[in-house]
Amino acid sequence: MQEADVSEKTIDLNVDLGEGFEHDTELIEYASSVNIACGWHAGDPVTMRRATTEAIRKRLAIGAHPSFPDRENFGHAPMRLPADEVYAGVQYQVGALAAVVAGLSGRLKHVKPHGALYNMAETDEELAFAIVSAIRDYDSDLAIYGLAGGQLVRVAREAGLLAIDEAFADRGYTADGKLVPRSQEGAFLESEEASKAQVIDIVDRHRVRSVDGQSVPLQARSICLHGDGAHAVDFARMLRTYLANAGVTVVAPVPQIVAQHE
Repeated sequence: MQEADVSEKTIDLNVDLGEGFEHDTELIEYASSVNIACGWHAGDPVTMRRATTEAIRKRLAIGAHPSFPDRENFGHAPMRLPADEVYAGVQYQVGALAAVVAGLSGRLKHVKPHGALYNMAETDEELAFAIVSAIRDYDSDLAIYGLAGGQLVRVAREAGLLAIDEAFADRGYTADGKLVPRSQEGAFLESEEASKAQVIDIVDRHRVRSVDGQSVPLQARSICLHGDGAHAVDFARMLRTYLANAGVTVVAPVPQIVAQHE
């Protein structure tokens, strides 16, 4: 598949839904894409259906948000599983949500791994390949969200899939463009102003500032808005206002997909 050209004046805002946070309904007003928990770190069939119904009503791009089987730690604990278990688990979760979406006359558009599954795919190539293979073999038209410039999006593209480079408004970055681990100082930005400044850097300057002060090049087509902060909705509202004033259109990354023939 081939990705269409994307204007520098567009950006996707994606939100994780169905994880039990109180701001889902409000945050969805500011998103262009949603990632719905599939039951392994959060959610259940009822919450999946509710989130899907709302996303379809808002005409948003719907994605699956699979994780390790780790409700106790909300999917944040690293797990070392055989590749075939990861493959089966990702397909199981994606298939479950796809069935819910299809039952509501919608169509799944993408997959974004959650938590430790997402982060470990950046350092474990076998894990990244298991995730990508599961998605490709289930539905090769599904896009994959991964860390901008990282290993998961590279593996996805090598497998012929559409990959969406994602950045974070509220997370700290290391000098090599990875996220600061949640257990370390600097993992989260401390203020809305710092988050806004980071978004401005991402959208306007195609870079982020690392925790040690370095300017790190970063090309992102989507920005994640987390829903677990006390001021999540206020920040999302402020961000949409800033983007509108800057002439940036918020839109899901659904470019024309052109099949390549031999």
